[in-house]
Amino acid sequence: MPAASLRCLLLTAALLGMSAPGCHPPDDAPPLAPGIPYDLARDRAARIADLRYDVALTIPEHPDEPVTGSLVAAFSLNDTSQALAFDFRAGDDQVHAVTANGEPIDVAVRNEHLMIPAAALRLGANRIAIDFTAGDGSLNRREDYLYTLFVPDRASYALPVFDQPDLKARFRLTLDVPARWVAVANAPEEAMERRGPRRIYRFAETRPLPTYLFAFAAGDFQIVRAERDGRPMRLFHRETDRARVRRNTAALFDLHAAALRWLEAYTGIPYPFAKFDMVLIPSFQFGGMEHPGSIFYRAESLFLDRTPTQNQALGRASLIAHETAHMWFGNLVTMRWFDDVWMKEVFANFMAARIVNPSFPEIDHALRFWLAHYPAAYDVERTEGTHPIRQPLDNLNEAGSLYGAIIYQKAPIVMQQLERIVGEDAFRNGIRAYLNTYVYGNASWPDLIAFLDARTEEDLTAWSRRWVEEAGRPVIRTERVTAPDGRLLAVRLHQDAPDGRLWTQALTLALGDSSGQITRTLRLHDRVTTVFLDSTAAGTATGTATGTAPADSGAAASSPAYVLPLGYGLMQPDSTTQAWLLEHLPTIPDNQTRAVAWLTLWDGLLEGRIAPGRMAMLLLRALPAEPTELLAQRMLGDLETLYWRYLPPATRTTLALPVEEMLWREIVRDGPASRKAAFFATFRDIATGVDAMDRLYRLWDDLLSVDGLTLSENDRTDLALWMALQAYPGWTGILDAQAARITNPDRQARFAFLRPAVDPDPAVRDSVFASFADPAHRRQENWVLDALRYLNHPLHADHAVRYLRPGLSLVEALQTTGTIFFPRRFLDALFSGHTSPEATAVIRQFLADHPDYPPRLRGKILQAADPVFRAARIRDEG
Repeated sequence: MPAASLRCLLLTAALLGMSAPGCHPPDDAPPLAPGIPYDLARDRAARIADLRYDVALTIPEHPDEPVTGSLVAAFSLNDTSQALAFDFRAGDDQVHAVTANGEPIDVAVRNEHLMIPAAALRLGANRIAIDFTAGDGSLNRREDYLYTLFVPDRASYALPVFDQPDLKARFRLTLDVPARWVAVANAPEEAMERRGPRRIYRFAETRPLPTYLFAFAAGDFQIVRAERDGRPMRLFHRETDRARVRRNTAALFDLHAAALRWLEAYTGIPYPFAKFDMVLIPSFQFGGMEHPGSIFYRAESLFLDRTPTQNQALGRASLIAHETAHMWFGNLVTMRWFDDVWMKEVFANFMAARIVNPSFPEIDHALRFWLAHYPAAYDVERTEGTHPIRQPLDNLNEAGSLYGAIIYQKAPIVMQQLERIVGEDAFRNGIRAYLNTYVYGNASWPDLIAFLDARTEEDLTAWSRRWVEEAGRPVIRTERVTAPDGRLLAVRLHQDAPDGRLWTQALTLALGDSSGQITRTLRLHDRVTTVFLDSTAAGTATGTATGTAPADSGAAASSPAYVLPLGYGLMQPDSTTQAWLLEHLPTIPDNQTRAVAWLTLWDGLLEGRIAPGRMAMLLLRALPAEPTELLAQRMLGDLETLYWRYLPPATRTTLALPVEEMLWREIVRDGPASRKAAFFATFRDIATGVDAMDRLYRLWDDLLSVDGLTLSENDRTDLALWMALQAYPGWTGILDAQAARITNPDRQARFAFLRPAVDPDPAVRDSVFASFADPAHRRQENWVLDALRYLNHPLHADHAVRYLRPGLSLVEALQTTGTIFFPRRFLDALFSGHTSPEATAVIRQFLADHPDYPPRLRGKILQAADPVFRAARIRDEG
């Protein structure tokens, strides 16, 4: 051994694995940290190139039997001075044999890494072969099917791989499955052969993919084939209702084809993968997952009932457009590290909002954008757990905690601002240059900003720092400046900017009354911006306004009924505006202005400036008068939240009958079936009165019908569970009868899972909650969430307070065993019915008892708990 190498080895051993300058730790150095640390990922990305995987798996029919397999990783290596770590979250007993460049080697799995010794590696081409038993953590195995879900770092639960987004690889896959199963993967089938009771599928090599996008599904699926624009498409599903399949499939193929056409035209790049399939999975954990060549969807989101609401139809189209947009944004060009995961999501949502427009010409799409993004973003922004769009990430095992409304809903709003700054044509050209530069590769947010920065005089780096890399929203207060005779001379917009930070944005100032409005577009970038409405007005603007009022600026002659900023932030209107809106909001003629006015009042409720009873009275007047179904459905959701969460019990009791009767009148009133369905969903979820419950029973039992209201099997299942939750007379027989009505095996299993969660016996409900401590009982995440909402319903909240502390104690485990959205959704369901000071105290005490709790998970708790904290405070103040 050369002397220099010996000195390195001795020094490394003396420092317990810490390397000295100019040398590397030996192969038997202390193990790496679990997960994929950032430094490990950077080191591997610098060393490895030309990566290919050949994966072969044998899948037994029964989910309790192990999946066995082999993997060959072929790659070029430019540095062999230290060991190379594969990621594999398994034990030594799951690795059966390893060869490196044809030679058997002994390896161990330590802290989720399989270490290939440096001595077994070569400069240039390498070939590592591993025989193993796959982990089940991300294989989602069910009784007669399975599907993978590897995002963000869960491929290594099943396979030994380099599980990071910037080591893209070409995959070849062979699946050995039961003969009655079919299989689908990213690439086309090259061959399929039968061998007795088995079927062997061999798939072609993929284009370069990160491990989180490698995917396959196998099982008892039916296949529907179609062709659009010369492109073959397939739909895999498990639906047994043939009418439901026939009713939906043509629309699904059409919506995908329309999205593909729009994206090819916008990007100038043809669809970049070899085939296009969709797989519809019952109770899939996400709405969809954008695997190239094989998009996975939640079946319930795409196979709609006979009379879907307008939101459900739009939601399906938007989901399809979102996942299809990922083929270019995320799949063709992928973020280097998951701190930029928001980039692929913002582009998918931003593009989806435009793609769906031609398919729904009757929809007010500006209104749709507001309602789809602003309320959900505000739901996080107003909490103690808000965070920036772009967040640092030290280890990929924490990437799941990055996901949420800030990247899905706030980021598209910010991207819309960016497009306005740069200009539509320059923005599109910058995007095209970005995609073509990094085709099948990886890029970061600064890389994109560099393309766009060159196309504008705006300092996009400074703009990005405020909107993308810092948390929060501005608080914008309006102040009227009036003349002695009452004329409105000016409006001052005060921007609260703690620590000197300011949000620059273009917003619209709407001024008007029930007969119309005038608007002025301005760029808000000062603490105080004064907008003069009359050229003869005295005074000096502290800030500036751009744009002009209409030439006939009659609104300056007298004080307008309302002054309303339309932009991003917590809007605090002047007292005159707030009072007018509470009385006259339905008379505002413009859809978007009326929606913004409603969101402004809703923020006022949550900030304690408007009493819950006052908001309820407004909703009783406004909902029957609301002509736009999108806004009506938003207000219906807020009515349900207000009813159960923010109204004091005595007020709720007083308003129960008027609210139920208002909703029922709208259900039986002549109008679109989709509107009836929206009002019915809210009626079902708040009905507690004797007459209302009797109506629900008679609808369920076909003793009552309403023209235009068609109840699906899912509707009847929900009705049966709701009646059991309230111990409606004969509830046991109702549940038995509903169980007998359900024919689809997946829906039968869901109903059986949920049934004990609505049992009036608290001991039965306690046993359901206790079962969630076992990861095996959490595999069907959507079932768990539905059960939790029943367990913690407001009608059972006093008893369910006991679930809060043990539920909070599960959250860290959920991040490890569950999918990316599960921890936050679990918390939302756990807290869903709670409004009491006792619930607030339990949550606060848990956080106090865990001062070192993972910061992002602490943020999730604070986000989900915010309505509980506010409800306790609002009720106390009310």
